[in-house]
Amino acid sequence: MTGHDMTGSLLVQFLAQGVQMTLVLLISPLAVGVVRRVKAVLMRRQGAPLLQAYRDLVKLVRKEAIVAESASWLFRTAPYLIFALTWVAAALVPSFASGLMFNWAADVVALVALLGAARALLALAGMDVGTSFGGIGSSREMMIATLAEPAMMLIVLTLAIAAGTTRLAGVADFFIAQPFAVRVSMALSLIALLIVALAENARIPVDNPITHLELTMVHEAMVLEYSGRHLALIESASHLKLVLYFSLLVCLFAPFGMAPAAAGLAGWLVGLLAWIAKIMLCAALLGVWEVSIAKMRVFRLPDFLGIAFVFGFIAILLAFLSRGVLA
Repeated sequence: MTGHDMTGSLLVQFLAQGVQMTLVLLISPLAVGVVRRVKAVLMRRQGAPLLQAYRDLVKLVRKEAIVAESASWLFRTAPYLIFALTWVAAALVPSFASGLMFNWAADVVALVALLGAARALLALAGMDVGTSFGGIGSSREMMIATLAEPAMMLIVLTLAIAAGTTRLAGVADFFIAQPFAVRVSMALSLIALLIVALAENARIPVDNPITHLELTMVHEAMVLEYSGRHLALIESASHLKLVLYFSLLVCLFAPFGMAPAAAGLAGWLVGLLAWIAKIMLCAALLGVWEVSIAKMRVFRLPDFLGIAFVFGFIAILLAFLSRGVLA
């Protein structure tokens, strides 16, 4: 391959990675709109338009950001850092193609670290102003994090044992290449990851994203003091986080349709259509789930997240045992 061909290939790879980052940002409000629309239809309500999330973000960006007098520099800079960290994490997860330019950095451990840093910043910002609601939300967020992150790490190790790598692209390629087979450890990991995803995105039964009751809210309690462009960045970050977990579930447990990096434009287009269809399906299923179940009491959350930890522990144990048998 000549230098000109290598330069052209790198340029195409760079553009493909940029397209992935842009698509993740653009599709996230649509996924939230699908969840809301499905819930409204199932509850026989008119509901908001499908594109209402886009309108809300535009409206918030146009408004002035009101900052409390007691707020420090952390309160002002946290939304930008939270948005940047979440966007980078969401862009690292392989979507329509695996093995793109930045997929070498798509390590699941690094992904957990990026999300953990964003969560810590949000919790600190919630306590920065000194309101009681912010303190309650931050404490509950950290309580959920201490239960969800160990389960997430067990899921990561289970996948790493099966695929021999913690890179998401490598895990996806491994399961695409392997013939279809029922793996008990993968099934347990899937259930555990679903529970962690519900907790990390503050969805029912862990939290209700549309409530403002001080006895139940978690995420909304931390962002009550934000407004204008600051609130737009935090809301956009929450949308990105939801799509991130959708993409993670699709990448790890339903990677069919994902194109290899060398597939070219035709293969990437097929992979893009498959990825969008799977993201919309995940959003619709989430809407059905939230209509079918009630909000859980805060004091029962450790039991709910404990199920994810137990399943993750059993999954990694079975992965070790099956590895020893196959060896």
